[in-house]
Amino acid sequence: MNLEEQKKAVIEKLIRERYIKSKRVIDALLKVPREEFVPEHLREYAYVDTPLEIGYGQTISAIHMVGMMCELLDLKPGMKVLEIGTGCGYHAAVTAEIVGKDGLVVSIERIPELAERAERTLRKLGYDNVIIIVGDGTLGYEPLAPYDRIYATAAGPKIPEPLIKQLKDGGKLLMPVGRYMQKLVLVEKKGDELIVKDCGPVAFVPLIGKEGFPSTF
Repeated sequence: MNLEEQKKAVIEKLIRERYIKSKRVIDALLKVPREEFVPEHLREYAYVDTPLEIGYGQTISAIHMVGMMCELLDLKPGMKVLEIGTGCGYHAAVTAEIVGKDGLVVSIERIPELAERAERTLRKLGYDNVIIIVGDGTLGYEPLAPYDRIYATAAGPKIPEPLIKQLKDGGKLLMPVGRYMQKLVLVEKKGDELIVKDCGPVAFVPLIGKEGFPSTF
C-alpha cells in the first residue's frame, strides 16, 4: 500500500475501534499528511499508529491519541486553541483543520529547533491559522488569552494554574498528568468550578517548565 492507502486504512481502524467518530476529526486526520511531519528516515512508518522519534528526546504522538484528544476536546470551527508542546506540528495541523480559517491555534514549544522545523512544515502546507511561540508552555500565553480549548502534549505533575486562568468560562482543558503512572485529565471550567474527568492511562514525554517538571527530569 502507498502512504495514502495506509492513511485511509489506519483511520478506518480507528473508527472501528471507536477512538474517533465525529466527521470533523475524521476529515482532519484524512487531510493532514503525517508523513510531512516525521523525519525523512521514518517516512515509511508515518501511518503506523505509534509514537515516532522526532529528535531532542521528543516524539510525534500516535495517530489514535491525536484523534482521541481532538474528540475529547469537542473542537469546533472558529475556536481559539492553545497547544502546549508543538513538537513536529502534526497535532497542531489536525487541530487547525478542525477550527478552520476562522479559528486559531497558538502553539508553544520550548525547543527552538523543533519550533522552527514545525513552522516551516506548517507554512509549506498552508496552515496560516497556527502561531508558534518559543517559550515555557506551562505558563501558557497570556497575550492571546482567553482560549476556548487548551491541551498539552506532554505530562506534567499537575495542571498548571496559568492554564486554568487562561481558559474561557465554559472552556475545556486536556492534558496528561503524572510522572510514571500518567492519566489523561479533562477539565471543564464552569465559573469558579472545575469539573474534572479521568480519561484513562497514557504515556507521554514529561512537561518541562516552571509549572511542570524540572529540566533535569
